Amino acid sequence: MRSLSVILALILLALAGLALAPDTLPAPYADQARALLPTAIAGMALLLLIALVAERLKPPAPARTTPEPAQLLATKPAEAKADAEVVNLLSIFQEKGRLVDFLMDDIAGYSDAQVGAAGRVLHQGCRAALLEHFGIAPIRSEGEGSKITVPPQHAADDYRLVGKISGEPPFTGTLIHHGWRAEWVKLPRLVTTHVDRLPVIAPAEVEVR
Repeated sequence: MRSLSVILALILLALAGLALAPDTLPAPYADQARALLPTAIAGMALLLLIALVAERLKPPAPARTTPEPAQLLATKPAEAKADAEVVNLLSIFQEKGRLVDFLMDDIAGYSDAQVGAAGRVLHQGCRAALLEHFGIAPIRSEGEGSKITVPPQHAADDYRLVGKISGEPPFTGTLIHHGWRAEWVKLPRLVTTHVDRLPVIAPAEVEVR
């Protein structure tokens, strides 16, 4: 799961780079990039958030000893519950913003206007879900482009330093992105989980006549 988070973060970083400089693309694709990149970045950010939550919910790895069969059976319900919680989070984004519908659809044949309209619905719904279930706050309050000093005593995951790094902290540089942190999480708890399968993301809807 950690490898997946790293891959998603690298893809998100690449998309952010294209968003900052879309003119580096060939001329026929620059305009399409301007229209599609915000939605693509939002989708990748949500997938990265889901991967991070999954990593947080995943139970710690057992010690490297040969477990007894009873111990193996005891760990399965905990792992199944953690996976079910991740699927439950995905179902919230599907219900509020149709995230899975959007990401699983082939948008190659849609116009930029159609993709933009779908992206607006995705943004509004998924933003509402984030505000309802997560207390999200910026790590730094300064505006992007501001000169800031990274304190010497900081959590290892609070900052990502890029550029020419030498010497000892504190470091002074330009704020590229203010960062985000989750101050609280209020996800609905699953009452029951299926032992033999994961819960559905969204049920199939059938109109009975």
